[in-house]
Amino acid sequence: MIRATSSSLQGFKAMTFKPGLNIILADKSPGANERQSRNGAGKTSFIELVHFLLGADAKPKGIFRSEALVTESFSLTLDVLGQAITVTRSGSKPSKIEVEGDASSWPVQPDLKEDTGEQIISNENWKTVLGEVFFGLNPVGQDRFGPKFRQLFAYFVRRQESGAFSNPLQQAAKQQLYDQQVAVSTLLGLDGRIAQEFQELRTQEKLIGELRKAAKGGALRNYVATAAELRTELAIAKAKAERLGARVDEFTVVDEYGELEREANEITQKVSALNDQNTQDRQLISRLEDSLQSETPPEVGNLEKLYRDAGVLLPDNVQKRFDEVEAFHRAIVENRKQHLAAELDSARERVDTRNAERETADDRRKQIMMMLSSGGALEHYTSLREEAARVEGEVQTLSDRLVAAERIESTKTELEAERNKLYAALQSDYQERADIVAEAVLAFEDLSNALYERAGRLTISPTRNGPEITFDIEGQRSKGIGNMQIFCFDLMLMDLVSKRNSGPGFLIHDSHLFDGVDERQVARALQLGARHAEEIGYQYIVTMNSDALPTEGFDRGFAIEDYFNPVRLTDAEETGGLFGLRFG
Repeated sequence: MIRATSSSLQGFKAMTFKPGLNIILADKSPGANERQSRNGAGKTSFIELVHFLLGADAKPKGIFRSEALVTESFSLTLDVLGQAITVTRSGSKPSKIEVEGDASSWPVQPDLKEDTGEQIISNENWKTVLGEVFFGLNPVGQDRFGPKFRQLFAYFVRRQESGAFSNPLQQAAKQQLYDQQVAVSTLLGLDGRIAQEFQELRTQEKLIGELRKAAKGGALRNYVATAAELRTELAIAKAKAERLGARVDEFTVVDEYGELEREANEITQKVSALNDQNTQDRQLISRLEDSLQSETPPEVGNLEKLYRDAGVLLPDNVQKRFDEVEAFHRAIVENRKQHLAAELDSARERVDTRNAERETADDRRKQIMMMLSSGGALEHYTSLREEAARVEGEVQTLSDRLVAAERIESTKTELEAERNKLYAALQSDYQERADIVAEAVLAFEDLSNALYERAGRLTISPTRNGPEITFDIEGQRSKGIGNMQIFCFDLMLMDLVSKRNSGPGFLIHDSHLFDGVDERQVARALQLGARHAEEIGYQYIVTMNSDALPTEGFDRGFAIEDYFNPVRLTDAEETGGLFGLRFG
């Protein structure tokens, strides 16, 4: 239980508390609106103070690091393992907690300053102590989705600024489903590890879903393929890698590769030129052969017959001249034939010479090409090895992608099987702990029945998505009824953990919980809280505006004023609030 609060701040309203119900009243001055009253009196600030001294993060914009308060220290006296201890913290050094009292039984010991005798513990270690002492949490080997002290504690001191008054299962508006399932299961006494495993499953399902989405049209659509497609690509890449590997193994480096390659090119050009020249000479030979066949001397007798037929009788001296002309022409023809024959022989000889030269060149080119085909230059060998290495890397990449694709395609079935397994484990846990489930259900029913004519119903169900808790109170859609659901749920949790000697030993409700609640239900709720706290043995602290305090609805003999804290807050003056000053 909480015993006292104090501060080094001059004007701070130090308070002491007793077992059972404690009501911190704040007077609302005439003319002050709701926001002014709440900000000025400091009821909500009291909630923040308790959180600050029990491990909450000291955010840069938080009230305890504001200019007005950052240099001041604040203290809380409470029971830890049956010992009254006082912890002190300041906004200027939020990571250090000063401890007064016997901490020898703590799981983590404070450091002792020899020069001052002060006991100092880090805020992280302080949360570890509280987690183990209040809720039996073991910090060693804790799973990433396992329950944490601050996660559980927030159900017993709900914060308006976190949105804690919208849903009984949520101590913060942005609290994730797994966080709710793990926390509530742990507080009820059920197996919270199953809820953790459900979150592990959802995390894997989300990852697979994102990969599938990316494969269909996102950034990875060119990377993620089906397993069948990747097997085809991998087979082709492996074959290519094997071919390149064989070429690398068989490769012979030719030192004069470049010179031989140039010589082969020159020979090719030379053979081409010889072929062109032979073509020209063969055309010449064909013309010369045709000319030799057409070269014949003219027939002089034909001319003589022509003159005779014309009636001209040639004299003998003319006949003699014809014979000389015929002999002359024959001589000319013979000389031309000899010239043509000589040209023909020369052309044929040139062709034969070129053929021989071409054969020699071809032999040399074949020899060079054999050398080049059996090996290559060093830079070619290097390039070949680089290409082989690249393809080997592609093979490895495709292999990895294939494994990923096969996993994606098979994971859906595996995850479905895991979900069925967890669902069965959750059903089994609820069957084995049926008495715990029944105790929670009946406690909630009794509390709601005390507030309303028709009892509310709490249902705890194992589902394929983890633990599910639902509430049913007539008129639950109204804000007042919804808030009373939270009241009944919180009181039920406080009853259960206290009976197991667990929990912080106190429950604190901010006045926001009673917004919109009928005055009679508020009176009944305060009486319920007082009775349960006294019967079970815990502390119930409530902050309220004095004008919201019920004036009727209490049972005869119940004196609400007996539970008022001696310190009364007010927004009527600057010094009337919790801190004795106004800021922000």
